[in-house]
This record gives sequence, C-alpha cells and structure tokens, in this order.
Amino acid sequence: MATKAQSTSNPDIILIGAGIMSATLGVMLKELQPDITIDIYERLDGAAAESSDAWNNAGTGHSAFCELNYTPERPDGSIDASKAVKIAESFEQSKQFWSFLVQQGFLSDAPGFIRSIPHMSFVWGEDNVNYLHKRFEALQQSHLFHGMQYSEDPGQLAQWMPLVMENRDPAQKVAATRMDIGTDVNFGALTRSMFYRLQAMPGVRMHFAHEVRDIWRSKSMGGWKIRVENVTTNHVRDVRARFVFIGAGGGSLRLLEKSDVPEARGYGGFPVSGQWLKCVNPDIIAKHQAKVYGKASVGAPPMSVPHLDTRMIEGRQELLFGPYAGFSTKFLKHGSYMDLPKSIQMSNLAPMMMAGLHNIPLTRYLIQQVMQSPEDRLAALREYYPDAKMEDWDLEIAGQRVQVIKKDEEEGGVLEFGTEVVSSADGSIAALLGASPGASTAVSIMIDLLNKCFKDEMASDAWQQKLGQMIPSYGRSLAKDPQLLQEIRTHTSEILGLTVGEQITEVTR
Repeated sequence: MATKAQSTSNPDIILIGAGIMSATLGVMLKELQPDITIDIYERLDGAAAESSDAWNNAGTGHSAFCELNYTPERPDGSIDASKAVKIAESFEQSKQFWSFLVQQGFLSDAPGFIRSIPHMSFVWGEDNVNYLHKRFEALQQSHLFHGMQYSEDPGQLAQWMPLVMENRDPAQKVAATRMDIGTDVNFGALTRSMFYRLQAMPGVRMHFAHEVRDIWRSKSMGGWKIRVENVTTNHVRDVRARFVFIGAGGGSLRLLEKSDVPEARGYGGFPVSGQWLKCVNPDIIAKHQAKVYGKASVGAPPMSVPHLDTRMIEGRQELLFGPYAGFSTKFLKHGSYMDLPKSIQMSNLAPMMMAGLHNIPLTRYLIQQVMQSPEDRLAALREYYPDAKMEDWDLEIAGQRVQVIKKDEEEGGVLEFGTEVVSSADGSIAALLGASPGASTAVSIMIDLLNKCFKDEMASDAWQQKLGQMIPSYGRSLAKDPQLLQEIRTHTSEILGLTVGEQITEVTR
C-alpha cells in the first residue's frame, strides 16, 4: 500500500517518461535556458525501455525515402508527396541537432547511434510497379529526394538486394527505388546517451521506478501538481512545476485525461501491438545490407508496413522482418490490460465508436494478424525473401503503439496515423500522442511544442539565436532551398560519419 503523499522541492519543468521525446525536450530547454530546473520521472528502471528501445522501434531514420505510406495515391492516380517532403525536412532538422550535440561534446559517439544504410522501396505486380514509378517521379520534383535511383531490371535489383531477388520468379514484374543516404538509427542508444549527460547537468534530477499516479492544476500557486509513487518503496510525494510535458508513449493519453484540460476532451487511443521475425543465421544476416520497405496490406496501420530491415543493435548487425501487427488492450509493452478500458470516457466514447465503424478493414486486418500461424508469418517473409526457412528465424515481441482517435465534425471520430501534440490553452501542459514517424522527427515536434508552450521565450533574441546554433537551418525552408540543403547535408554527414550522397537521378526500366 502506498504511503501518504509528501511534498518535495519543486522544479520549473516536469518531464514524464524517459524516451526520445523527453530527452530531446530536456536537452533543448537546458541549452536554451541553462538555469532551468527539470525533474524527469520514468515508471521503469531505465531510460528508453518502451517505444524508444531498439527492439521496440522500427529504427529507420524516417526520412520518407522508402516508406510508401507517406506518399498516398490520390483518386485521380497522382501521388501526394507533401507528407514525404515534410518528414524528410524534419529528419534533416534532427540530424542537425544531433550534430550540434556531437560538436559540443554532449554526444561523443555518433556511430554508436546512427550510420548510413541504403533505403529501398520494393514492389511487385503491374499496378504496384506503376505506382512506384509515379512515386519516384513525384519525389524528383523535390531536391530533398535527388539521388534516388529507380529500376525495374532484375539484374540491378539483385545487386541492390540479393536476398530479395534470389530464386524469385523471373516472370514476376518488380521494381525498386534506392536512396544511398538513408540511415539506421538506434534511438534507444541515442536516448540513453542524452539522458546520461542531461542528468549530470545542474538542476536536473532523474527518477527511475517512479510512476505518476495523478495530475491536477495547482490553483493556489499556479502550474501543475503531480502525485508520483516510487514503485520500489511505495513512497508517494507531490511535486509542483509551472510546466509539465507528458512524453510517456502509450501512457500519455491516460495522464492527459487525468489533467482534465478541455483540449484533451474527445481524444482516444487505439492500441496496436507488434512482432518481428529475427534472423538467427549469421550467413543470411551478412548478405543483406539495406532497409527494404514494401506496401502495406489493406487496412494495415502505418507501423505495420512490412520491411526486411538491417539493424545495428548493441554493436551487432541484426536482420528483422515485420512487424506483424496484433491487438492488445495494453497501451505500453509493460502496461496493463486495463489501459484501454480505463481510457474510455464520456467525452471520447462517441469518437472512438465512430472511428471503429470507419475502420472496419483495420479491425479485420488485426484479427487476421492475431490468428496467424508460424507458417503464415513465413509465407509473408517469403514475399520479400523467397528462400526463407523457418529454422533461421525466431519470433520477437516488438513495441506497443497507440494510434490517436479524435473528434471530427463530419465523421464523428477519426483514427489519426501520426503524432500530435495536445497542449492547454495557456501552454502550461502538453502531451505527445500517436506513433510513426515519431522519434525521427522529435526535434521538429519539440520546436512546435516550444512555439505553443513557451511563446514569450521563443520570441526572445537569446532563444532565437541559440536555436540557430542548434539547428542551422532554423527559420529557413530546406524544401525550398537546394543549396542550403546541400550545405546542411554535407555538414551533418561529416560530423555524424554518414554518406553524403550525390545529386543524381538514375532510372533503369
């Protein structure tokens, strides 16, 4: 049983959750205002143990080079590349911020969390090949994607991705794109490195194995109070801060609801679990050096886009395929089966019901995924690796994602695939909801949060100048300035040890 709540010294800022989002915001705030005080609370016994962990996260530096769900086909057959351009530009901001931290000595080991690896999209069948070619042509309108190569030549594709092409039906029509400046990012390693340095800074306190039980406005003194329990000792205390950020992954929704801010009403969450097939044959792992993404099944959520994925985790090259989607009422991998039921309130019941009615294909897809046999999973893998054998692969549990459900005037409720910052009108509390592309765009997400919640500070010359140092392209559009983009990519690639890439366009049909 928990002991009676006690008060403690109060920081300026409280960060809930020790993932990549809290790490990014915490480091940014300390760089912008060194005397600011920060408390970080994490319910598990280490940082980046949920969605930011390498085994729970897709690990692709999501720059829209290979993710086909970021370039949907319009009803008239044309390709909408706007989301891809936005994500590609956001990832460039992240690389700039990481480069700044490496230069400052804050992060000392760039190869430990990021490295270059080709990003490829691979499809088969006449309709999908036509789609991929249209996508390629649409992306060539943006210099963010210059250097992308396209091919329908099986010989060329065999050089790019031998596992994918070995013993494939020669009559099958196939196509692929390749971007050499793609990256593999270990967000778990990055997050832990950031927190390691952050907690050593004056005014920062890190509390592991501490769960936030409640949150409410401090009417007498302003700001917010949280009730936090040490899950090891059951000691409970109340802490007050003028600003609270809820970056607890799938746990953010429930805490946001507890705050009872009007802006949170109507939001719900739909949890999606995942699994990987992990290769255990070193000879096979060594043959694949790429991230190869395909098209998602009808009704599949974005994080379930199938990919044959080379990763570097804890100094070892790994090869994963998946993720296979599933359903669980947990909002976190280490959560409770009561997470979903407890999140349902009168304010979000109708939007959640309407979103369910509008997403019956997703429900059908998840049911099919849950009922898959090992043979079904192997069959899905063989679409990308025809020679795959059961004994070379083990099943691993991936992370838990919670998709955002929100009110909609026309539909009643819609399921949002993406991330969204929900903040109070006065900017004193904010929460991050949603999933992909998430971690890869953490820097741009946190800049948006700062603009919402720290308006006066963001308007100051001191903060603007510092942001320009941290992110050299800050305030300028990389999507509209090819020379600036080339300068930035050259700069960050040199610091992070990445492939610079050439400004080429190659098409082989």
